[in-house]
Amino acid sequence: MTLSSPAATAVFIGLAATFAINMMGTTLPTPLYPIYQHELGFSELMITVIFAAYAVGVIAALIITGSWSDQIGRRPMLALGLLFSAASAAAFICGGALLPLLIGRLLSGFSAGIFTGTATVSVVEMAPRRWRDQATLVATAANMGGLGLGPFVAGVLAEYAPAPLLLCFVVDLLLIAVAAAVLWLAPETARRPDRPRLTIRKPGVPPEVRGVFIPAAIAGFAGFAVMGLFTAVAPAFLGKVLGYGNHALTGSVVFVPFIASIVGQAFQSRLPRAARLPLGCLGLIVGMGFLIAAIELGSLALMIVAGATAGAGQGASFRAGMGEITAASPAARRAEVASTFFVVAYIAISIPVVGLGLIARGFGLSIAGVVFASAVAVLSLISAVSLLIRQRRYGEIAAS
Repeated sequence: MTLSSPAATAVFIGLAATFAINMMGTTLPTPLYPIYQHELGFSELMITVIFAAYAVGVIAALIITGSWSDQIGRRPMLALGLLFSAASAAAFICGGALLPLLIGRLLSGFSAGIFTGTATVSVVEMAPRRWRDQATLVATAANMGGLGLGPFVAGVLAEYAPAPLLLCFVVDLLLIAVAAAVLWLAPETARRPDRPRLTIRKPGVPPEVRGVFIPAAIAGFAGFAVMGLFTAVAPAFLGKVLGYGNHALTGSVVFVPFIASIVGQAFQSRLPRAARLPLGCLGLIVGMGFLIAAIELGSLALMIVAGATAGAGQGASFRAGMGEITAASPAARRAEVASTFFVVAYIAISIPVVGLGLIARGFGLSIAGVVFASAVAVLSLISAVSLLIRQRRYGEIAAS
């Protein structure tokens, strides 16, 4: 459904804002983890487990509900996502113990898993003609921008306003109410079948796509692992390794890689197609080098540079990888392959970060951070080399 009226433009912008609001709620707890640790006595490992509960919710929602919006419509699924988001905020408002936090993160994951695919499609489908070429970037910017805004908003409120574990979630509930009003006014863009069938979409990759999918998925895994690092344990790095306890500063540092990701996605289209994914991987490698230097030297400035560089690399490699996968996939299986790619990405947010928590428990945060950054750099290098070998091979075949 593509319209060109001012009303359609307003709804398009409103849906993008709704997407951002929902994703913002998923990262609000990030700068608050040190407060939870102080008040409830959590270890670094438990913080990463709480964060991993979010990824479990995302993956479950992607697999179970990935195709449901095609059957029952975009608006009902987005409404369900907002409901999960509100329930998550309510769980954090109750707080006070481990169980509500785990429940809150799981519900937040359900919400993000529903929105990741459905809201992206809704924004693209609702785009007026003059926005059509930028619609995918707008949807991605809403996604990553919302994820970045969460820590920034929560950090500022926690540092300069009362009730640090309460106020940001109250604000979140108010914004969710605004988003629900926008959704109520938005038209339905899906053509629903007469007899909807709610099936579970199993992850899968056709054999002819695997040559492209594997290096793109490795790069996506590395990039999202970096985002998981900054959102889950960056507060601990800033506080215990670098010695900074300002919550607003913590939120701002976490904000950097997400904004850089948007910039990386926007500018990668200006690069030659064959260079996009390898250069994105290079950004991840260089960013991890800066992160290792930041840890070893205790430098806040280097950590910010690391977040900006790695975030730009993640954005470029993510969008380039999705473009390569989409182009190589059969039309009838594109949604399935894209869903599989997102499952890989969100596994990257959870398992490596929990592993980092385990290493930190035994050897300390500094060593854990260096090991993590080195592993991401190696994965990025493997992805870039694999893709370059494939490009050279196919170039030789085409030449012959």
